Amino acid sequence: MTHLILALAVLTLRVDYYHTGNAAEERFSLDRVVVEPLSWPGNPAKPVDDTNLGKYRFAVVDAASGTTLFSRGFASIFGEWETTAEAMAMNRTFSESLRFPSPDKPVRITLEKRDARNRFQEVWTFTIDPADKFVARGMAAPDAGPLMKLHEAGDPSEKLDVLILGDGYTARERGKFERDAKRLVAALFATSPFKERQGDINVWGLSPRAAQSGVSRPSQRIYRRSPLGTTYDALDTERYILTYENKAFRDVAANAPYDVVEILVNSTTYGGGGIFGLYSTVAADSAWAAYVFVHEFGHHLAGLADEYYTSAVAYLPPAERIEPWEPNVTALLDPASLKWRDLVGAGTPVPTPWPKSEFEEHSRSIQERRREVRAANRPEDEMNALFREQQARESALLASGPWGGKVGVFEGANYEARGYYRPQQDCIMFTRDEVGFCAVCRRAIQVMLDLYSRM
Repeated sequence: MTHLILALAVLTLRVDYYHTGNAAEERFSLDRVVVEPLSWPGNPAKPVDDTNLGKYRFAVVDAASGTTLFSRGFASIFGEWETTAEAMAMNRTFSESLRFPSPDKPVRITLEKRDARNRFQEVWTFTIDPADKFVARGMAAPDAGPLMKLHEAGDPSEKLDVLILGDGYTARERGKFERDAKRLVAALFATSPFKERQGDINVWGLSPRAAQSGVSRPSQRIYRRSPLGTTYDALDTERYILTYENKAFRDVAANAPYDVVEILVNSTTYGGGGIFGLYSTVAADSAWAAYVFVHEFGHHLAGLADEYYTSAVAYLPPAERIEPWEPNVTALLDPASLKWRDLVGAGTPVPTPWPKSEFEEHSRSIQERRREVRAANRPEDEMNALFREQQARESALLASGPWGGKVGVFEGANYEARGYYRPQQDCIMFTRDEVGFCAVCRRAIQVMLDLYSRM
């Protein structure tokens, strides 16, 4: 019990900073250092992240001894935006945060980014003295209503703490948020490996009061000043839901113990998003909310890449194809260096054949019809019917053939038809089919669950 009491007594320190730049350069500047109102909820047994995931990584280093006290890999909105066409023409600034258990003496914070060869290189460093008078203390978090215990498995320091935040819910809709959250948590816990690991996960809920129901959707000229600032059309992609209001989101989240955050958007229009180590989002009332919730949570928790490549995205193709850091996609065809080589059965051809041309032909027709539905602002029921049609055809196609359900090296992933490969013909990271996570994605999720919950 002494170990537990000491772990819970550690304060939570948060560094808010600005990330500015374009496709060719980036800069960082300190905004503020804040002591959050709740104790650090993280696993005291595993302060150092050894997963080697993330486009970025930060470390908290004891200034006197040079010992690494804490580290985490992560991704960011800037890290995605810098790969868009807009980033080639202008600068933008994004607010970001680093959270860690508060040290008791000065520390050096180092921020690293992967270079063109995928190696981490230092891009920013600064020193923090936790006793400094400019470290903000005693700041009450904004009112977000009572904390909901949606699934309580044990002490936060021994569990993965998932915080579900509502955005676009009015005070009268707080009950709706709780029902939405419970429904989507049930979908998560019906999916392996979360189903088997429920005892390692706490789920909390907060729903700050919105003045109006719903969130912004600029493509339809809908604008809302919601508490978390979530919006459709992020990075000019109509289905992509993000918030750029980092400090608003962080200040609300400080009302709860959390390692990861899911934002439920009070909307029926299909959409969502997920960024490793930042948050994931979903439109709670979409007919596909359960799928989107689980898919995007895979991005956020485990750094899983999108395996699809036929849907429109904002990102430009890379100038040079390098091995992705994400655990479920690869650019390598050498069986000896394959990330998931131990899961590939003897005799499996590399690359592994699959009905690729047939899939692509059908997908192209679906994408054309999808654009027509959105351009004409036709009812959401038409989009849902189109997705159901797509699901039925692709489920049958991707379950067929000698390698259906087997682990191999299937070309087409990471938004590219050629040169990137995924582990199985079908997966929740590839389609909306009811197939769950593939074997490689399940293993990646287990690794992250262990990082946060295993002592």
